[in-house]
Amino acid sequence: MVQKAKILLVDDRPENLLALEAILSALDQTLVRASSGEEALKALLTDDFAVILLDVQMPGMDGFETAAHIKRRERTRDIPIIFLTAINHGPHHTFRGYAAGAVDYISKPFDPWVLRAKVSVFVELYMKNCQLREQAALLRLQLEGGDKAAAGETKEPAGLLAELSARLAAVEEQAEALSKQLGDESTDAAAVATAAHLERKLTGLRRALDALEPGTSGGQPAVN
Repeated sequence: MVQKAKILLVDDRPENLLALEAILSALDQTLVRASSGEEALKALLTDDFAVILLDVQMPGMDGFETAAHIKRRERTRDIPIIFLTAINHGPHHTFRGYAAGAVDYISKPFDPWVLRAKVSVFVELYMKNCQLREQAALLRLQLEGGDKAAAGETKEPAGLLAELSARLAAVEEQAEALSKQLGDESTDAAAVATAAHLERKLTGLRRALDALEPGTSGGQPAVN
């Protein structure tokens, strides 16, 4: 089973963190607090996060600088960042947020329903990616099993192949439904692009799996 996703909340004001927790508690995920950019970077050293909600105006390391550090790290560069700010200096300020790698830039006070909906999209995408990695791991086991069988061992891979196919079909169905939902609701372009990337990964995995079915030819394709 996929564990709950972790959401990193970064703000130097405790009352703002409390408000974010109240808004996002309905998602039933793990909410992690950080009261500074330095604390956020420390949390990112050990844990994986589905999305980061990052306040722009913080003493010391501000949100832009924190985001720059996050995007420089290979481990964290792909984590979606949503900037939250109480100050809007116009298009230039917003552009700086996107240039820093944010997928969204929201001014306070914001609509709690909108924020929760945006975060839920990235949580769903994160969970689908976790499931995809699980399928890829099972596929690698299947390929290893096939190699052992070819070497004369007696292990039968058919059961694992059938289980993998069933699990992949479930993920494909969920990913298709999510992509349709994103398209119907005209959600953020970054979320739509991430969903499309996930579908391409699933397509590649399905092709690799189909090539392993008895009676197929072409060897063992690589999964990108």
